[in-house]
Amino acid sequence: MTDRPTPAPFTSEDTLFGAITVSLEGQERVTVSGERIPAVVLTRDPDCEPDPQIAIGTRDAAHLSLTVDGVAVPLRPGKGKFLRGSYRVETTHEGAVYALVPDSIPSSRLTRDGKRLGDFSCDGDQIVLAEWRKDAPARPADAAIGYALASAFGTGGHPTWMLLVEAVAALIP
Repeated sequence: MTDRPTPAPFTSEDTLFGAITVSLEGQERVTVSGERIPAVVLTRDPDCEPDPQIAIGTRDAAHLSLTVDGVAVPLRPGKGKFLRGSYRVETTHEGAVYALVPDSIPSSRLTRDGKRLGDFSCDGDQIVLAEWRKDAPARPADAAIGYALASAFGTGGHPTWMLLVEAVAALIP
């Protein structure tokens, strides 16, 4: 059991796909659903000790499972260490490779096969904001996967130079 409370599901009005509901069950499960998107469920093995800094509790793929419309898909979260890019999360669905990659302090870009679809922001809770690009038509699965990954792992990250400045500042008395 986790110490994190389970908030009520949050429904946002996506500009392309209408009402999308994100539900967190502690740090063990993220569910994304909507009338116009496939259901996505990301689950953490309850025997895995949860990290309180990560909404889903871990970045270890061995302890996570992801399904899109009931079909298991591979999940490849980065280690989430020093570099912003290490917070990248990838999956493959119906032959397309998806990546959610931090690109600013508050947000991450969602790509499908390297093409930028939009930007997501989330503080590692179920309140996810998506801004779709007009030059890259998004599909229902894109939205479902983007909302699930953003909610489970959060978005954004500090640039390396900022982390270095903070580390040096911490050493100065």
